[in-house]
Amino acid sequence: MPSGVPLASPRDQDGGKDRHLVEYRPLGRTGLTVSMLGYGASPLGGVYAPIDEQAGIRAVRTALDLGVNIIDVSPYYGATAAETVLGRALRGVDRDSYVLATKVGRYGEDSFDFSAARVVASVEESLARLGTDHLDLIQCHDIEFGDLDQIVEETLPALAALRDAGKVRHLGVTAYPVTALTHVARAVPIDTVLSYCRYTLLDRALADAAPQLAARGVAVMNASPLAMGLLSRRGAPPWHPAPPAVRQAAADAVRLCDERGLDIARVALRFAAEPAQFATTFVGTADPHDMARNVRWASTPVDPELVRDLEHVLRPVLGHAWPSGRQRHDTPVGKA
Repeated sequence: MPSGVPLASPRDQDGGKDRHLVEYRPLGRTGLTVSMLGYGASPLGGVYAPIDEQAGIRAVRTALDLGVNIIDVSPYYGATAAETVLGRALRGVDRDSYVLATKVGRYGEDSFDFSAARVVASVEESLARLGTDHLDLIQCHDIEFGDLDQIVEETLPALAALRDAGKVRHLGVTAYPVTALTHVARAVPIDTVLSYCRYTLLDRALADAAPQLAARGVAVMNASPLAMGLLSRRGAPPWHPAPPAVRQAAADAVRLCDERGLDIARVALRFAAEPAQFATTFVGTADPHDMARNVRWASTPVDPELVRDLEHVLRPVLGHAWPSGRQRHDTPVGKA
């Protein structure tokens, strides 16, 4: 067990609020209760920077100690490295104290395979790397790059068979275009959807879709609250797909926060995590100190006047998105 604050089970979180900073929310109709801030494990694969593995393991343990009880990973992150490191971080931790989610279907920058045979094999491989006999949530990863008919008719039924066998507990899908998520949710019963960069100070698309998803009992999960670095002092990396106007507006927002003596990341993280319509918002780091800070930031209200001023600065580019995936699933650049 990790040291520090005792962990509350996601199946019995009654005493969690007086022990932890974070609040807990239902994960749709799954019967699970999860922390409003989730741990996104992509940094454990060295996706954004070289990783100090021991620091990454401490970051996971810090998240758990502070009450974060849902973890999201994928074999795509670091070409399976993130799952491997996460498996090491979770050794000795009570398996009922956290919700473990991984993904199938994406294995490289341009490597996708949503066939039944491949996703079944992928689950077995992930179980071995993660050191567990079951996954709480298995998700089809970046479905806009696949054939949605195959996702509905082949991939999800194959995963449902694994659920019946006890290998996985719940099924979900992930995508950048929110329309891909709502399409699948209308076509077949699923438990969760996850999108990234779609509910931030720059975009509200995920919130717009949340009511129709909730009506179907589907939990909505948010990720990339800093819009993949746009809403940070460091700024977006060179590969970021945002158009120049969005980059400039984000830089103006960063400057406004600096003038008020606040790190925009703090405001952006709280803004993304606060709405109760999202079961959780995932944020990733391989630094235990940053993880503790993220929990504190997500749990602490910010000045509403500052948020209004930021919204004013960002209004000209609000909802501007970028293409992702196959042509018919793309979200056009412009208002999403």
